[in-house]
Amino acid sequence: MAPPSHSPRPRRFGASILPVLLPLALLILVAVSVGSWLQFTERNANDTVHTVGSRTADRVDVEATVQSVDAAARELVLRVRVTPHGALGEEEGTAPVADLNLQTSVATLSDLLFEAHERLAPKDVQVAITGGSISDYPFDTYETDIEFWALMGGKQVPVRMLFSNNATLFSISATPPPSVQEAVLGLRLARSGSLLAFAVFMMVVMWALAGSVLIGAWYLTTRGESLVWPALSWMAATLFALAAFRNTAPGSPPIGCVLDWFAFLWAETIIALCLIAVVVTGVRTALRAALRSSDTHITK
Repeated sequence: MAPPSHSPRPRRFGASILPVLLPLALLILVAVSVGSWLQFTERNANDTVHTVGSRTADRVDVEATVQSVDAAARELVLRVRVTPHGALGEEEGTAPVADLNLQTSVATLSDLLFEAHERLAPKDVQVAITGGSISDYPFDTYETDIEFWALMGGKQVPVRMLFSNNATLFSISATPPPSVQEAVLGLRLARSGSLLAFAVFMMVVMWALAGSVLIGAWYLTTRGESLVWPALSWMAATLFALAAFRNTAPGSPPIGCVLDWFAFLWAETIIALCLIAVVVTGVRTALRAALRSSDTHITK
């Protein structure tokens, strides 16, 4: 009598999936760590306050914060808060002792006037930016300068400027003047790191979708398939979804920017041509099949 055969032991599910889960968990951990570091670095850059100007006791402090940047209009909005110190202010710096005229640089579109003994409220001013072009999105850069000097009671008084950035879509680097007594900064504006990463990710996704549709179209046309409606629906949906995806780009870039010429327009063209090729090939295949069926029926 032959000895009974031993059936193979069933593979444990946990043991088979563990080699997949460990690299995946490690990849997620690395991605989260890198993302956390980048977010922390960008937040610290935005929280940095640049201080230039006089540090005497009797001075006027100007807190200038960038609220937003409109690259299409080539201007930024600067929120200005003024605080007189020492003999220049009263009520703990909430009002000037005399009429205060805060004059600005040529790039700033208006000067600021504050009446004596009146409460000082923050004001928004527009600053023109130069250089660069929004058509270079997301790699466009701009430059400008901001400067403040003050006249109180007709006499010039010391000014200290505290500059910060609150525009999340732009990173701003500030260059102080050689003299520490001047309240002036040269600014260079570029798209933030998170926006740049997202824009590059969008371009990669656009090319990936175009490549997927191209491979699908190649498969359908070389196999002589007729009209495969699920495939056609997927291609058409991708064509229109890509346009909606492009419109989610932060900062509302105009048509014709780098994002379009590097990825979007070419991806849309490839998908549209693939869709047309699949339809034409499918119709020809269906017509041939119909003719063969008709000839067979006549012969019989």
